[in-house]
Amino acid sequence: MDRMWYFSLIIVAIVASVILTPWAGMFVALLLLLFGMVSWARRHRSVERVRDTLGSERSVLDLGRARSDWWLRRWLFLAGYRGRLAPVVFMGLTGGALALGIASAYAMNRAGVVDVMVVPLQGIPGGIGEAFVSVAYAGPWIVLSLLASIPLLMVRASRRQRVMDVDHDLPLMLELLATLTEGGLSFDAALDKILEAQFRTRPLSQEFRTYHRELQLGVSRLQGLRRLASRLEVTSVSFLISALIQSEQVGASIATTLRRQADDLRNRRREQALMLAQALPVKMVVPLILCFLPGIFVSTLGPSLHQLVDLVSGITGGIR
Repeated sequence: MDRMWYFSLIIVAIVASVILTPWAGMFVALLLLLFGMVSWARRHRSVERVRDTLGSERSVLDLGRARSDWWLRRWLFLAGYRGRLAPVVFMGLTGGALALGIASAYAMNRAGVVDVMVVPLQGIPGGIGEAFVSVAYAGPWIVLSLLASIPLLMVRASRRQRVMDVDHDLPLMLELLATLTEGGLSFDAALDKILEAQFRTRPLSQEFRTYHRELQLGVSRLQGLRRLASRLEVTSVSFLISALIQSEQVGASIATTLRRQADDLRNRRREQALMLAQALPVKMVVPLILCFLPGIFVSTLGPSLHQLVDLVSGITGGIR
């Protein structure tokens, strides 16, 4: 029944876009799409509430776990947006940005901005401007795409910043953990000492505090570590958690494992820094070509070209 409902919405949107004018059809199709997305999100939320109520195992212990039953919720969860209404808010912002893009493209066409850009381009001699005329005609669609992708880009930037923060904080925390465990403290006690001096707003500290709360609620250490890796999905953290779980299962020393992981992480960061340094000359080629070479050509060949133009003008003028 739900599939038939969504299918009928798609059919109505297609018919509206064919019968009405293109812009009016796109507006009606956008409204129907937003209505279908909101209704689907509400139904999904209701089903989730029923599942959480009926499932005895999914109680307080599951509050810190990343839900993987919906890819959008999982994606937003990894980016740091973990509210229950995060998918609905994201879809609403995406729909609003899409509507703003459609309105901007329509305004550009109505105001004749495309024609204003095309006429000067067509007047460039040598046919050089013809190569940019298609870009000018695609200007409204480019603006529409950029505005509609703003929520997506914001979430991607949040995810990247979160990964960078975790990678930045992990080496120091791992070194401190290795030093404290070698001094005689247990892993949990050493982690508690480190978290007291860490900022509460940092992602890695927040996830380790969640790990501590789960242990206090009765979750086993292995399960808590697995849930920690699932909440972050950062490669360096996943390697650390895998090593800790393996040492816990085989009965190896936690201090030795942490020290080896700290040394391995330090070596990986050194190799990454060397790789970035080796890639720097290749990345500098494009700025050098676009920014420096034109200025060098103008400064070195400009006077010669000016004299050449004067000479040719004198010769042609004498011929006339």
